[in-house]
Amino acid sequence: MRELLCCLIVSLAFCTSHAQQREKYEFRRNLPVYADSLIADLTYPLAWGNSDISDFNQWKQTARQKVLDCMLMPPPAAPNGYETRLIAEEHRENYTVRKLEIRLSRYYWVPAYLLVPDGEGPFPAVNVLHDHGAHLFIGKEKMVHPLAVEDSIVKNDAEAWATSLYGGQFLGDYLARHGFVVLSTDAPMWGERGQQEGPRREKYDMIAGNMMMYGIDLSAYMTYDDIRATDFLASLDMVDKSRIGCAGCSMGAYRAWMLAALSDHIKACAVICWRTTTDEQMSFKYQRTENGGFANCLPGLRRWMDYPHIASLACPNAMLLINGSQDKLFPVPAVEKAYSIMHDVWQSQGAAEQLETELWDIPHSCPVNAQKRILKFLKKHL
Repeated sequence: MRELLCCLIVSLAFCTSHAQQREKYEFRRNLPVYADSLIADLTYPLAWGNSDISDFNQWKQTARQKVLDCMLMPPPAAPNGYETRLIAEEHRENYTVRKLEIRLSRYYWVPAYLLVPDGEGPFPAVNVLHDHGAHLFIGKEKMVHPLAVEDSIVKNDAEAWATSLYGGQFLGDYLARHGFVVLSTDAPMWGERGQQEGPRREKYDMIAGNMMMYGIDLSAYMTYDDIRATDFLASLDMVDKSRIGCAGCSMGAYRAWMLAALSDHIKACAVICWRTTTDEQMSFKYQRTENGGFANCLPGLRRWMDYPHIASLACPNAMLLINGSQDKLFPVPAVEKAYSIMHDVWQSQGAAEQLETELWDIPHSCPVNAQKRILKFLKKHL
């Protein structure tokens, strides 16, 4: 027994030592040492302008299918369409908030907030998409002031998050007060779709890896759900199906431009603080603790298209992109490079005025003045 205990102590000492290093290695700062060579081999053959497809609509169809192929198997559809369960309802300043569960798949129901303005519809609508923030305890509550939650901890957490990232204002409530139907759902792993043991950021990657063992990509499930949630939004009688948009900050911005690229329902998309190119993101140029990540990882897709090429599938629809010059996650050279690629696409289709790109003197955030800019943009295009 003593011998076994000694072995365990020695083993634990080895496992917990941070000083042990081998003379030779192949990975540094979370990247392979040959990262530059990998980047050099990314030629993006299916990007608009690189592809031999000259018809833009045909290119969109082919490129979109490639994205879907890399998203692996979609969740199976719900057997009876988008069924809903009403959990709670509350009237606020000239709009009503409903907490729902929506059957987006045969596998699961998705918790959501639906905000409906007072008055006669149909109204324009926005799918408002929550961020990542390495904070998984709340999801949709980052976008809409909480309704019918377990206790005050959720409410207090949401209010603190809104203060830290959104200038103390809930984007969903703000848009609803100005006449938009708003939908906001929990992404897989966030809020009421999280872990029984409680949210632990370090478990996200492990769970994403386990999902791949089922042939499922967790990031893709998030996007599939966003597409289906938008389909649900378009099915509502109070919504004008020709005036649907989406908006988000950080991972919510990633979700927004992915949704705009893959859903024909989206006519206008507002993206706050998520724009880069792979050669900048996945290199040793910047002192990052995280480069990519499972939250925006679709297997093999980078061998075909980069981020701005995928976002360009939304062309010629309206898109607003705002990034911050103080944003440490998305350095200015990466932002400007991505902006340039996208402007070339919209320009090629005679839709240059439909793409608005801006660089503000802000950190990684969506302050109140950015939300005002979103509202102005959505009113213009929806």
